[in-house]
Amino acid sequence: MKRKEFVVASTALSLAPLMARSARAAAPEIEPGPWRSYQVTTVVTLPQGKNAKAWVPIPSFKEATWMKPGPSTWHGNAEQVAIVTDPRWGTQMVYAQWPKGTHGGNLAVVSNVTTRNLAVDLSRPDRNVTLSAAEIALYTAPSKYIPTDGIVKRTADTATAGATTDLDKVRKIYEWIVANTSRNPKTRGCGLGNISFLLESGDFTGKCADINGLAVGLARASGIPARDLYGIRVAPSELGYKALGANSATITKSQHCRAEAFVSGYGWIPLDPADVRKVVLEEPPGNLSMSNPKVVEARRLLFGSWEGNYMVYNDGHDIALPGSSGDEVAFLMYPQAEVDGQRLDSLDAPTFVYEITV
Repeated sequence: MKRKEFVVASTALSLAPLMARSARAAAPEIEPGPWRSYQVTTVVTLPQGKNAKAWVPIPSFKEATWMKPGPSTWHGNAEQVAIVTDPRWGTQMVYAQWPKGTHGGNLAVVSNVTTRNLAVDLSRPDRNVTLSAAEIALYTAPSKYIPTDGIVKRTADTATAGATTDLDKVRKIYEWIVANTSRNPKTRGCGLGNISFLLESGDFTGKCADINGLAVGLARASGIPARDLYGIRVAPSELGYKALGANSATITKSQHCRAEAFVSGYGWIPLDPADVRKVVLEEPPGNLSMSNPKVVEARRLLFGSWEGNYMVYNDGHDIALPGSSGDEVAFLMYPQAEVDGQRLDSLDAPTFVYEITV
């Protein structure tokens, strides 16, 4: 390299950190901001003249700094209705039953929640937060679709290679997933969350339950407590991302799964690699490059913070529906129903009709 070229290159390198800091200073940030309250109504309509049951998730997840569930009420023509709770996870749902001969089953569940943005200061470990032994056991345990051994453990070791702290490991897991997965528009709903299948197939595509489920699985396989948050978007993004908000009062298809990992000294750290990949695929004009400024900003913001335009239902896995003889559900984010003992497909609108509005 000639001396003039070397000087120019050296100057550019020396200015790069200053330019980066300047760019960050001008970039949008997520601050806790004000609390906002939302009312979400789920209306379920079941076939006429059948013995029917329905289970509607309601917000039961609580975090004092950013998510406060309120009361849920209901009305309709069900013979029996009650709020039931999963004993392991505390996942709550409204359980309704209609006897045979009912002139069409209908149920409206109205839930209230207060939320705000979440931002964790990752510059220093100054938060005096810990988990109990029971919580650590719960949030590092495997589930049916999120194991912590085999290919999941091997992938976690690859993703975290060179990391010396739990915070480093979580960040490496986040960056590995952003770099190696992609959102598949053909995946039904939010995906199955079956991360072993995803890894074994070599097809690292899916939607939020798959991609953020992978983040939870890799963290747990690394010995770090992690959890999926199953919920629904309730408002537009104030950061200007069309892909990251509910842009209509009808939010029937706005379900979203987020992820968190717990690091001692910092608490629960939000991470949402699935939404980074959603920005890549869906943010107008679509199919953005990883170097696009919108993607770069989303990638930066969605490790350590996220917007409060979202209502969490629960963080449970492998949920047994009370009164059902059918299989457990991997997660409870959609209304569930059975007619004459047969489970309906929550993603098949012609056979199972429901609408969610905010």
